[in-house]
Amino acid sequence: MKKRVLVTGGAGFIGSHLCARLLDDGNEVICVDNLFTGSFDNIKHLVDDPSFNFIEHDITKELKVKCEQIYNLACPASPKYYQKDPIKTAMTIVYGSINMLELAKENNAKILQASTSEIYGDPLIHPQIEKYWGNVNPIGIRSCYDEGKRIAETFFMDYHRQYDLDVKIMRIFNTYGAHMSIDDGRVISNFITQALRNEDITIYGSGKQTRSFCYVDDLIGAMIKLMDTNKAFTGPINIGNPEEIDIYRLALKIIDLADSKSNIIFCDLPKDDPMRRKPNIELAQQLLAWQPTVDLDTGLLKTINYFKRICVGQ
Repeated sequence: MKKRVLVTGGAGFIGSHLCARLLDDGNEVICVDNLFTGSFDNIKHLVDDPSFNFIEHDITKELKVKCEQIYNLACPASPKYYQKDPIKTAMTIVYGSINMLELAKENNAKILQASTSEIYGDPLIHPQIEKYWGNVNPIGIRSCYDEGKRIAETFFMDYHRQYDLDVKIMRIFNTYGAHMSIDDGRVISNFITQALRNEDITIYGSGKQTRSFCYVDDLIGAMIKLMDTNKAFTGPINIGNPEEIDIYRLALKIIDLADSKSNIIFCDLPKDDPMRRKPNIELAQQLLAWQPTVDLDTGLLKTINYFKRICVGQ
């Protein structure tokens, strides 16, 4: 059945893919973005669709629209951007979440919060499970994002308990794919752009730290499945690819796949950067019948080909 769906942060990396998927599924989509880190280029192929409507708006300010579902993705998601204006970042997460929860309450709409694996901080257990409360520095340079997302989860659960609102909380682990910004500072976009330009690959720290990377199409599938769950299930739920790789091996893999002549150099590790990150996805497998299907090599090749077009014009 066709639904009227609001996507905040809809011109961003993940949001633009979600908008496209929702349209493909026959829905009417309202894309809201202030274009701070999102880009109109990510959604320009959607604007001629009569079921798509773009609103340039900052969700720290009240928004009045009619909708049946809300996906709340609005927030800078890479350290480079969220540390650029940490106060703005925290306000976007917290005030933006409250405004979207109020909008959901007014519309009796179902609402999904794009939370993050960053709420686990530098985890003391591995892999991370949803019951783990995390190891976060509340006064560090990353805390505007980490603690902001933790507060947003609190508001979502309190609106659920106090107003019986139908909420969903998804903890998203590292995601990659087309529409990533070439200068967002994330490890995969950094390595690919450097490799395609045959520049030195910069690894921060020893390169022994690990991450688990999920291709964006897999993530979007999980979002749709989570939104379709019944009201009794709120989450939080981990979504990511449990295939763990250390950063040094990731750099070597990208150099090989991009047929690059880049060398690897090492730089100082940023403060509070977590050493290991890997999701336990048993809950997603059981409740959503979901697990990632795109392996790292396949996803990286697709992403490299996208960056070839926007980065070096191939």
